Amino acid sequence: MAFLVSNEAPGFTAQAVMPDNSFKEISLSDYKGKYVVLFFYPLDFTFVCPTEIVAFNKQLDAFKSKNCEVLGVSVDSHFSHLAWKNTTLENGGIGDIQYPLVSDLTKSISTNYGVLFNGIIALRGLFLIDKEGVIQHSVVNNLPLGRNVEEALRMVDALQHTEENGEVCPANWKTGEEAMAPTSESTGAYLAKNS
Repeated sequence: MAFLVSNEAPGFTAQAVMPDNSFKEISLSDYKGKYVVLFFYPLDFTFVCPTEIVAFNKQLDAFKSKNCEVLGVSVDSHFSHLAWKNTTLENGGIGDIQYPLVSDLTKSISTNYGVLFNGIIALRGLFLIDKEGVIQHSVVNNLPLGRNVEEALRMVDALQHTEENGEVCPANWKTGEEAMAPTSESTGAYLAKNS
């Protein structure tokens, strides 16, 4: 998957369940001019997946405030996505998710992003795509390991800081903290100050 970073994100067109529960064919190109967090999850009606999907939904306003859209993708049908949305949290559902859930029944999207596992389901891949459609960050977790939504938000902040200021962001950087000029002198000064 590392080869995808710094390259154009693979395009796709697929059926999705939208926030209002309607079905719509969407394309990645529909989101040009916005940042996109595209995340893959293994299957509807499973265990770790709903914790991630609901966690992204709880932080959706934070993503949108950064001009960033969230798209979830699995190999399930859009009908399965809708049934899962219509199932309460208490009964193993995900409830009123307010971002699109994309159907990858053909497994072509998962394949193109390099996250298809054993030809069956997607690993927990996450891709941060910039406004020009270029992948700037990716992370892939194995099936039992849930992602950190706060880290996804931090990466959006870091990317935007870098774009706006021309600075690079050191380890564990957060908005409001000192970044660095892309020089060895700046790195040395940062390390001396923060070690």
